[in-house]
Amino acid sequence: MTESIDVVGIVGSLRRQSFSHRLALALASVAPGGLSIDLVPIGGLALYNQDDDAEPPTPWREFRERVRRADAVLFVTPEYNRSIPGALKNAIDVGSRPYGQSAWSGKPCAVVSCSPGSQGAFGANHHLRQCLVFLNMPVMQQPEAYIGGVDKLVDEQGKFTNPSTGEFCRGVMSSFERWIRAVRSP
Repeated sequence: MTESIDVVGIVGSLRRQSFSHRLALALASVAPGGLSIDLVPIGGLALYNQDDDAEPPTPWREFRERVRRADAVLFVTPEYNRSIPGALKNAIDVGSRPYGQSAWSGKPCAVVSCSPGSQGAFGANHHLRQCLVFLNMPVMQQPEAYIGGVDKLVDEQGKFTNPSTGEFCRGVMSSFERWIRAVRSP
């Protein structure tokens, strides 16, 4: 029996009924049994300020520790102004500090972006990948996942309403499991 992989899911949108959150739930529902996905909220993280590193706020410490314990990270994000949401950037900054103590380093990851529009948050997907290079996070390259028209493809309960989208995402999650195991193998 293969060991279960602990995946932290980070959703870029803070809205309760966000399409990104719905998609993250749907992705978790089609993930292979070898992946255990825990969606970790980022809305309670105070804005990163280096002055606070001497005595980090409790939410920062808890977030950093949860990311450190994880085997991998799944990012699911919308696009704000052709980039990633500020809350997601803040979570990245909180997890990457203090300098030299990044909780992200070496964690295999995947990026899934979504939008009600047709481009599927292409810009956010690639801006996020720029950050991940600096963080030393091996990013799954293929399949790329830009989910356009997400408002019509995932319902309020986080279930796929379009079978072909569900199958595509099942393939993304299976590829992600293989990616994580390949990166983690000695």
